[in-house]
Amino acid sequence: MYEMKDEYYIGVKAIDMQHKELFRIADEAYTLLKEEFIADKFDDIVAIIIGLKEYAIQHFADEEAYMQSIGHKKFLSHKTEHEDFIEKVNSIDFDSMDHNQTGTLLDIMSFLNDWLVHHILEKDKLIGTL
Repeated sequence: MYEMKDEYYIGVKAIDMQHKELFRIADEAYTLLKEEFIADKFDDIVAIIIGLKEYAIQHFADEEAYMQSIGHKKFLSHKTEHEDFIEKVNSIDFDSMDHNQTGTLLDIMSFLNDWLVHHILEKDKLIGTL
């Protein structure tokens, strides 16, 4: 369901490859949601969240370093959006998640969908146009 489509490429190969991995992580959440033969998905959800956080931290550091190297004018506001993303991921309550695993997966997918589509198309595209 989640895939890196042509319109999401910004023209900076390293960042594009990292965005592709973020789409893969989102698709992993979707695949887990659709998996009917796993009754308790808690450990898998935690693994996805931890993997997402670790990958996003590295991606954001790389993207921010690139932005600084080209003197991107909207660096600070862009960095703030990255910080908000990490804060959102950190705010996931694993205790309540255990009681509503499907809802948590749906929330993760909705959040990632909004982030990937809007952030890449509205913010990251500006990086590649300089």
